[in-house]
Amino acid sequence: MTPPDAGTPWIATPVAQLLIRDLLSRARAWAPEQTITYRDLREHDYTEFFARIDRAAAMLVRLGVRPGDRVGVMDWDSHRYLELFFAVPMLGAVLHTVNVRLTPEQMGWTIRHAEDAVLLFHPDFQPVAEGLAATLPSVRTWVSLSDEGAAPDSSLPLAGDYEPLLAAAADDVADGFDWPDLDENTVATLFYTTGTTGDPKGVFFTHRQIVLHTLATCVGFAAHHQPVGIDAGDVYLPLTPMFHVHAWGIPYLATMLGLKQVYPGRYEPDRLARLIKEHAVTFSHCVPTLVQMLLNHPAAEGLNYDGLKLVIGGAPLPKGLAEAAQGRGIRIMGGYGMSETCPVVAAPHWKPTHAESDAATQLDVLCRTGFAFPLVQARIWGSHDALLPLGSQETGELVLRCPWLTEGYYRDEQRSRELWHGGWLHTGDIAFIDAEGYIRITDRLKDVIKVGGEWISSQELESALSQHEGVREVAVVASRDKKWDEHPCALVVLREGFAGSLTPRELGRFLHRFIDDGSIHKRAILTEIRFVDALPRTSVGKIDKKEIRRQLEASP
Repeated sequence: MTPPDAGTPWIATPVAQLLIRDLLSRARAWAPEQTITYRDLREHDYTEFFARIDRAAAMLVRLGVRPGDRVGVMDWDSHRYLELFFAVPMLGAVLHTVNVRLTPEQMGWTIRHAEDAVLLFHPDFQPVAEGLAATLPSVRTWVSLSDEGAAPDSSLPLAGDYEPLLAAAADDVADGFDWPDLDENTVATLFYTTGTTGDPKGVFFTHRQIVLHTLATCVGFAAHHQPVGIDAGDVYLPLTPMFHVHAWGIPYLATMLGLKQVYPGRYEPDRLARLIKEHAVTFSHCVPTLVQMLLNHPAAEGLNYDGLKLVIGGAPLPKGLAEAAQGRGIRIMGGYGMSETCPVVAAPHWKPTHAESDAATQLDVLCRTGFAFPLVQARIWGSHDALLPLGSQETGELVLRCPWLTEGYYRDEQRSRELWHGGWLHTGDIAFIDAEGYIRITDRLKDVIKVGGEWISSQELESALSQHEGVREVAVVASRDKKWDEHPCALVVLREGFAGSLTPRELGRFLHRFIDDGSIHKRAILTEIRFVDALPRTSVGKIDKKEIRRQLEASP
């Protein structure tokens, strides 16, 4: 096309919108015969998957769903959830992925705050739904999501069960569903973070943001030289719940690429281990806790995970855990993101020189926070309430900009302004950007430990202690100290066979080697070490340091 002469009015031509529905187009042509599996209960190909999305949309229209309505879902990771990932936002409605690991009171709060019009629930959550029903005035329609395909007996005024309702809507879409043309800035999804204080925060994303994140994640995991990548030959199984930031957005990516997908339902260790083995799963993602389960649960005893590529997020990847995973055949690396970033914005890509490096260097790179994905601007916010100069390698708060970050919190103007203070999204993570350009997170703002005026990184201490062969898990928090203000307190879960043979004093001596070589601060010598049977968890499986601090304060 010849551009207009200067001063000549430019006649704009229609520009295609970035819509979730268009993530399906490649897979329609590329992999119509590829399969989607749900536990041992169902398997169908992509052709049937596309038809079921059409039926799901028709079903929702029959139930009175209108553009802008919030549709709440309470389900385990399933083929149904994947269909609703597409059908709900493609209608112009908003998919609210309810965090089913919250307390009933918290779940009720999020449903009321979102003003869900329709609520679809797995029978496992029927008692919760029935108990909350009287407190949810916005919910006008209830639908069950049973594996048996029949609505259970319930005090709720059920419209029916998902599968029969889907079948009943088939005649409405014999020639396909007539999807509406949407603005790409239409809100597509909504979910709630638990946070550390106050009520949960509603995080929302538009069609444009989800599409851009899907494309950037594809580039980030596929276009760099690294041991953990993704391509069209992979077999995908999520180990991050679908209610949590769309399972990190990877179901959208897996569907766009036409991957074989396996959905495990509720996360039960024996089932996960069996599905990974039976379906030769090659790509997944999870928090460190799930890796521990894959390695140490009796159901996984003797199981080698050769071929499994695993991205770790939600918490730093300790070197000890990375080594243990590699010993079982897992190709593992860290990643970085948060609920507000959709979430993935960085991964520790290898530079070409790293492929020829020694094993220790490669491990160090894989455990770094990561290199920013294309289109992501990562900077450090200093103590003077402004950006630090590029290349300074000084430590401060990591702040971000890119096209898919959430615009704010749903119906929460004050916390939205705080999130975007100074025109950058504030992560709450203490970090620096090293000479090679890698983001290095040293701690959370709320987790950093101040010992006699010196700042100690809890994450560095955790990584060091994790490298002892007797340590299964470790969490480090601040404990009050009359002399030093605070001192580090390490809660350690031992591996089987080390209870009674490893003492806190011996583990403290092990820590000395990292102090001596300068890897961690010299005042880490003050670290108190306690052995515990288990560490408390948040609703998404992260170690709950808030609860640990509460327990320490309550202890004598």
